[in-house]
Amino acid sequence: MSGSRELARRDALCAATVRALTGDEALHYRGGRLYRHLRPVPMHAPHLRGDRRDEEDFASTRGAADASALRIVYSDAALHRALAPDDAVERMIFDMLEQLRCETRVPAGMAGVRRNVRHRFDAWSLACYETGVLDSDIGLLIYTVAQMAASRLSGRAVLEETEGLIEATRAALAPSLGHALAGMRRHCDDQRAYAAHALDLARQVGTMIRDVRNAFVESHAPNDDDEDIPRTMLGTWFDIDDEEGDIERLALAASGDSSARDASGEDYRVFIARYDRTIRPASLIRAALLREYRERLDEVIAARHINVPRLARMLQAAITVPRRDGWSFGEEDGRIDGRRLAQVVASPDERRVFRRERERPHVDCAVSFLLDCSGSMKASIEPVAVMIDVLVRALGMAGVATEVLGFTTGAWNGGRPKLDWLAKGRPRHPGRLNEACHMIFKEGDASWRAARGDIAALFKADLFREGIDGEAVDWACSRLIARDDARRILVVISDGSPMDSATAQANDPNYLDQHLREVVAKHEAARRVEVLGLGVGLDLSPYYRHHFAVDLSVPPDMTLFAKLAAWLGARRRGRV
Repeated sequence: MSGSRELARRDALCAATVRALTGDEALHYRGGRLYRHLRPVPMHAPHLRGDRRDEEDFASTRGAADASALRIVYSDAALHRALAPDDAVERMIFDMLEQLRCETRVPAGMAGVRRNVRHRFDAWSLACYETGVLDSDIGLLIYTVAQMAASRLSGRAVLEETEGLIEATRAALAPSLGHALAGMRRHCDDQRAYAAHALDLARQVGTMIRDVRNAFVESHAPNDDDEDIPRTMLGTWFDIDDEEGDIERLALAASGDSSARDASGEDYRVFIARYDRTIRPASLIRAALLREYRERLDEVIAARHINVPRLARMLQAAITVPRRDGWSFGEEDGRIDGRRLAQVVASPDERRVFRRERERPHVDCAVSFLLDCSGSMKASIEPVAVMIDVLVRALGMAGVATEVLGFTTGAWNGGRPKLDWLAKGRPRHPGRLNEACHMIFKEGDASWRAARGDIAALFKADLFREGIDGEAVDWACSRLIARDDARRILVVISDGSPMDSATAQANDPNYLDQHLREVVAKHEAARRVEVLGLGVGLDLSPYYRHHFAVDLSVPPDMTLFAKLAAWLGARRRGRV
């Protein structure tokens, strides 16, 4: 059985389990993600997220499904939202504690569900340990709180493999968090009463994390008081994809299956490809006009007062991973330095006898921005160009390679392929029936400074026609795969569904739509490129498992860029 079929089978099994436990027929899985109708179901607890769908650990996948069902059944979502704190870090802790409460509510006689849920939590715990999440102060703090809460609520011991690692932190936290933990255990069956103690615990932990943030700001940016730094530092702990407020305000992209594909029994096809081309838009624009475009873009960015160096630090904290780089001696905590044992005996009060591993940020990542240059995007191109230009510049300062690509069609309503199709007597189900046009605004190895003029070519209005998204995503992914970077991220920026009128008329309106979903699913299963969907005024969840929606009726500011930085880092891989 192929990998994609095996994943589809698992999705079907998990969906059947969730529907049986909840009685909700609208629930289903797609790409390992739980949906209700076409909307993803928010799962905020960190141990329910991530790509833990390895063939040898299906029990972990089942555990996530069972835990999700328990949350749906035993948690009043409206009450939880009403009680949740406003602070993002405290809300994340509060969400996690509510999930742990629901996992204690396994009905009698369902030992398999209890076993699956526990296995999932333990698998997540081991993954945190093995990938180096616990090497940071914040990571270790949140992990210890999670272990303490799970142990107190379930009555079982903390994970043996990390018990020694968290012992000192657990001992330090016990006096301040003990009362809240005891109250949570007493009220596991009463969500409102439980929430009062969970809020107390979340606020205490939030205060501790803010202390770490303050230390970070003082050591990295003395003049900045950016409140989004904790969120950026905790990118792997937040599910940025579940920004319910943004999703609820924005429309959902329409999506469906192709009846022409079903009728013909054929895969996606291209009627004729010889008219397709790849261009560099900057080469089509007069030098004087390109300078005007660049000056216009610079003026808009300057008016927004965006602190690009600060954003670069945030992106570096979100995307890069630390690499061990020798030892730092003379520390007040860490591992005992054997060379200073005599000093410990001679001066018992001397504390600077420890050593700690020194870590430096390491970048091994490439980010590609693929812009939908369909006609409707012309209305949003100015804020989109600002967003792309600022992100490219900041990522470059952070040491991340970037490229800027685009896609459109060579003509409206088909062009030469449609004329050829008409000349051949209009055969049924011809497939894609327009000229695909792929565009390169910035090469991956070019610096922002060298490519800043070419990026301004985004303002060339006659580039914007129709959109054949699936082939463009495949093309952009192939460019990233050709690179040697360990992590490759493709950000597709779009404001709508794929659309080419000639293809839709000759096949059906969902022909390109289904192909886009198939291409994204293929690359998600291969895991060589992380494909992210950035919706401009639109929720792209029907196409992209990892998605984020932005409302660009308000010009981009540092708040938006901080969210984007955390979103890009949310699936950060294990440390080097």
